[in-house]
Amino acid sequence: MKKEDLARLVSDEAGITQKAAGQTVDTVIEGISSALEKGDSVSLLGFGSFKVVERSAREGRNPRTGEKIQIPASKGVKFTPGKPLKQRVQ
Repeated sequence: MKKEDLARLVSDEAGITQKAAGQTVDTVIEGISSALEKGDSVSLLGFGSFKVVERSAREGRNPRTGEKIQIPASKGVKFTPGKPLKQRVQ
């Protein structure tokens, strides 16, 4: 499903225009992104939660050459599905 498909679904379910639904989807995504950027976690009851995780620096290998490389520390986003979502996809 693409963002446009999600906006179409919101439009159909909420009875609003696709433009308004698209703006709503964009606002929700921006809100989640802003919270994660600040380091906050985001919990959507019945769906799941997003949180920022830190990955420490480590040593890896270049798969082509086998040469050792240093992988720098980084941050990523982890999604943990909620129980109702887990049950729906089983």
